[in-house]
Amino acid sequence: MNSLQRKRADYIADPAHVLVIPADCAGLRLDQALARLLPEHSRSRLAAWVKAGKVSLGDTAADPGRKVWGGERVTLDVAPSSEETVQQPEDIPLAILYEDEDILVVDKPAGLVVHPGSGNWQGTMLNALLHHAPQLAGIPRAGIVHRLDKDTSGLLVVARTLEAQTDLVRQLQARTVKRHYLALAHGVVARDGTVDAPIGRHPVQRTKMAVVGGGRAARTHYHVLERFARATLIECALETGRTHQIRVHMAELGHPLVGDPVYGPRRTAQPPLAGFPRQALHAWRLALVHPATRVEMGWEAPLPEDFAQLLAKLRGAAE
Repeated sequence: MNSLQRKRADYIADPAHVLVIPADCAGLRLDQALARLLPEHSRSRLAAWVKAGKVSLGDTAADPGRKVWGGERVTLDVAPSSEETVQQPEDIPLAILYEDEDILVVDKPAGLVVHPGSGNWQGTMLNALLHHAPQLAGIPRAGIVHRLDKDTSGLLVVARTLEAQTDLVRQLQARTVKRHYLALAHGVVARDGTVDAPIGRHPVQRTKMAVVGGGRAARTHYHVLERFARATLIECALETGRTHQIRVHMAELGHPLVGDPVYGPRRTAQPPLAGFPRQALHAWRLALVHPATRVEMGWEAPLPEDFAQLLAKLRGAAE
């Protein structure tokens, strides 16, 4: 075991730890040395710790740009935040499609919140994950690397190690994780296409997102699968993963998703569209490179019963 491996092993055993910079990091900036010592953490996570004052060099707050020469003592105080400590394991069933030592893939039902937040501190997928795999308590956000809206169903990948989480986040940032959704949109969508429009917070209704100048880049490809009298089943592929991206982009096209309470039409739709209680959106395909084996993997999740029944009613009405 070399000096870097020994330092990493000591750190992992005790997250509130004092590291001594090894000689082979001499000449590096502190942030570069930390990234080399702790590769299981992303650079953005390390930078956030430094910014929050959780890293000190000697007796002073750390300056990420300061050069180190070996022998310096770095203290990391990265105990869980007060918000994280209230997150408790809960015996909530999970539909797990795949699991190994590094990742697990979950088929999330509609109605399940992914991560605790204001008004939803219990009963979330994170609470269920902590019950299923208690070791996830030692990983930020219990290994969650991307989310689905509460009322969107479908596939999510969860990291079981820090190394896997960092790698998956980097894959998401590089846009190499493939995510395909099935959606039922109002109206007749004429042809396949792409929406390339930036998304940001709505300028007036701050709980909503919208296509806005100066927003974050967002691109959605959509493909028509089946047309009905008043709705169209489409497949959407994401290049980016902005909040409410498909819902916002389809509404921008004039084809909001059936059942969407936020971006849907103000007028009440006719049956059977009117009776659907959530946005008709399902994350049905997920593909990525396994963070440990580097093998390309993919999964599919069948339509949930409510979505499948809605399509059956539309097909029956067309006969």
